[in-house]
Amino acid sequence: MKYVLILSTGLLAACATTTGTATARLGADPVVSGGTYSSGGGISVAVDVLESNGKTMVCGVWAQSRAQSTLTNGVEPRLLGSGSVSLGDAVLVRGLLFMQEVAPAADYAASEARCVVSDRPWQAGDEARRPSINIPAQVVHVEGDEMGYFTVTFRQTGPGAGAS
Repeated sequence: MKYVLILSTGLLAACATTTGTATARLGADPVVSGGTYSSGGGISVAVDVLESNGKTMVCGVWAQSRAQSTLTNGVEPRLLGSGSVSLGDAVLVRGLLFMQEVAPAADYAASEARCVVSDRPWQAGDEARRPSINIPAQVVHVEGDEMGYFTVTFRQTGPGAGAS
């Protein structure tokens, strides 16, 4: 079942309307969000949107907390694969697997980020708009026996990786 979920997440991410990848530094004030696991720890995701040849480009990085449960090891591909970045009502990218992992930090400004170019045309005023990051709440680990079940969940609560 675990492998089916990972495969389906990868296929969903492949359906995103983006082209190519590039690298760029995040600006002085990237949007930062993320979330926490019910077992402790979490992730942070930082994004910026830029203009690239008349299209909207999404650049981003992600970080995970250094102190978290071993039950959450390896869940990031599924978690990031389910995420999206929007600008207003337009979803720019579905699946955040293109982003590179960086160390947790208090500020992600000027971080070297991977970028994808969306199909959305860049519009006047976009430089002043703030993108939004969405990572749906989900169960990331289930463990059980005849005595009962234990689940670990993820909720988007804001930056969850911490600064160290």
